[in-house]
Amino acid sequence: MFGMNHSELIFFTVFVVIITGILLLDLGVFEKKDHVIPFKEALFWTFLWIGLALGFYVLLLTHGEWIHLGNDGTVEDINKLVGRFSHPIKVDGLPYPEALKIYKHNLGLEFLTGYLIEKALSVDNIFVMVMIFFAFGVDPRYYRRVLFWGILAAIIMRFIFIFSAAAIIQKFDWVLYLFGILLIYTGVKMFISRNKEEKIDAATHPVVKFAGKYLPVYPVFVRNHFFVKKNHKLYITPLFIVLMVVEFTDLIFAVDSIPAIFSVTQDPYIVFFSNVFAILGLRALFFMVVNIINIFRYLKTGLAVLLVFIGAKMMVHDWLSEIGFTTAHSLYIILLILGVSIGASLLFPEKKSDIEAQ
Repeated sequence: MFGMNHSELIFFTVFVVIITGILLLDLGVFEKKDHVIPFKEALFWTFLWIGLALGFYVLLLTHGEWIHLGNDGTVEDINKLVGRFSHPIKVDGLPYPEALKIYKHNLGLEFLTGYLIEKALSVDNIFVMVMIFFAFGVDPRYYRRVLFWGILAAIIMRFIFIFSAAAIIQKFDWVLYLFGILLIYTGVKMFISRNKEEKIDAATHPVVKFAGKYLPVYPVFVRNHFFVKKNHKLYITPLFIVLMVVEFTDLIFAVDSIPAIFSVTQDPYIVFFSNVFAILGLRALFFMVVNIINIFRYLKTGLAVLLVFIGAKMMVHDWLSEIGFTTAHSLYIILLILGVSIGASLLFPEKKSDIEAQ
């Protein structure tokens, strides 16, 4: 599968089994009753998912060789991985234990940086999801159900997208420059439109038009059901259309976020793992952010600058590698951009008069 060796196949299989178990536990235990998620509960789950991601970071620091090398790797094997995935490290002439330590440290930083990028960009995706739920008049009790299945489908879609993109990059490395141009364009566009009020028209959305034309649609919501059977015919409900719109939105969002992580690492496993942990925490983050959505007025500006930085980094990645620019440097700059945008939002909150004028 996607050219996996024995070690990669074992690690990936175990990872998928554990993640599937967590999702099934969430569905079977925590999903029994539809309810509006309060801020404190959302905060708890957000910190829990962040804790799991940090735990995986520690696992990479201590046992990162499990992904590609197994327990019988050599310095030559590490060098092959460095060349294959363009890791910004040098291990020539080092004893294996020291080379492995450097390799695992970089692998952990790549995961952490990719996770931070995906987490930050997902906040903008949350803003769009809020508008989707409002535009379609979804009962807040059913947000969680839509987000659960949306996240499950997103993980499958990201898997296909990431490993396909990685295969293309391995054959045509100039694709990274296209990703860079795309990210710079998206960042500039986001900066220009940062203060514009975004709206979603449920009636004219392309997904709604597609569903109305090609699928049997039931005209009203039926509690938390995605499907309903009437007169021996199966219909999709408006709630399922909302799920389709959420997935359509995530597909567009992935076009920006996944290339952004490829600017940090070209290892598709690290890209996928960072995506999965960020997506798993998206639902909890949604219910936390939806309560404080108006506080971070400069966050969109920060995300725009972040995308431009990442795009520019992809355009000059060879030069940066020559001058010794490492994964840690990327992490520091990303933290600085996000820290400044969040700090400015807290120091210079939007005035009530400005909010009322909107």
